[in-house]
Amino acid sequence: MENDQHPGSSGWNGHLDAQHREKTDTEAGAAAPLHPDTFSPRPEKDLNFSNDPSSNSSMTTKELQEYWKNEKCRWKPVKLLFEIASTRIAKKYSSKYVMYKIIVIQTGSFDSNKAILERRYSDFEVLHKNLLKNFSEEIEDITFPKKYLTGNFTEEMISERKLAFKEYLSLLYSIKCVRRSREFIDFLTGAELKEAYGCLRAGQYVKALDIFIQVVPLQEKLTCHCPTLVIPSLCAMLVCHRDLERPAEAFEVGEKALLNLQTRSSHKYYDPLLEAMIHLAYMLGKDFVSLQEKLEESQLQKAPAKGITLKELAVREYLH
Repeated sequence: MENDQHPGSSGWNGHLDAQHREKTDTEAGAAAPLHPDTFSPRPEKDLNFSNDPSSNSSMTTKELQEYWKNEKCRWKPVKLLFEIASTRIAKKYSSKYVMYKIIVIQTGSFDSNKAILERRYSDFEVLHKNLLKNFSEEIEDITFPKKYLTGNFTEEMISERKLAFKEYLSLLYSIKCVRRSREFIDFLTGAELKEAYGCLRAGQYVKALDIFIQVVPLQEKLTCHCPTLVIPSLCAMLVCHRDLERPAEAFEVGEKALLNLQTRSSHKYYDPLLEAMIHLAYMLGKDFVSLQEKLEESQLQKAPAKGITLKELAVREYLH
């Protein structure tokens, strides 16, 4: 993990670094603040508010349902629980280390997409050092499990670390500015996303999809306050499905990406995504005219530029 730049920094647009730091957020129903670069103000008691999707005749019933589902997600914070389910001792060359299996579950309802990932002590250590650079005051009361010269592989020490890392992640997550930070989100998703994009670049689309299908639900839960952060991953999934000649699956994930983007035509993925969706819609016998109109409207608002395909954008993610 890089110390000063997120591997997929193009998707972050720098806005997470500009968040106001807030102390521990323990109110169960606290509403997520909107970032000025990513959200329009929520309409309040104004039925004629211009951003109200119900006044937009171009949105289908399905799109409206998905829109309000996303709205509910934005205004009702997702709550996650962290468990260290098990451990295993791994060996690499002449060294050995303990891998901790982390399970992340959404509370409040049955979570069919619980995330399972593995991290070692040094991964936690890097996370803590990176957080100290930007959130030293916020995490000053959080104790990081110490490293010892000997005894790190005893059953007693491993059990103690399991409990300590569970509490550590839970405490970090309880701090709003920390759980929304690129450092915390990258710790939980970065390794898997980097591997998935590497598979995409290598043309290993089935393997890439398998990884994306596992990590994207967690990425969505962690970035519910800003749905555009998951756009690159959704578009990468579209590319994989399309190149595997699965147009229906590609179109479905593309619809989800467009709903997350809404009318953010300035987003670098907007035009390439629309172009890909137009071709898919035509291939599937779906309505492509409305998509074409959105693309033309978007292009009129911008200076003429050399077009870039969705795949060309996707393969550039997580290069470093």
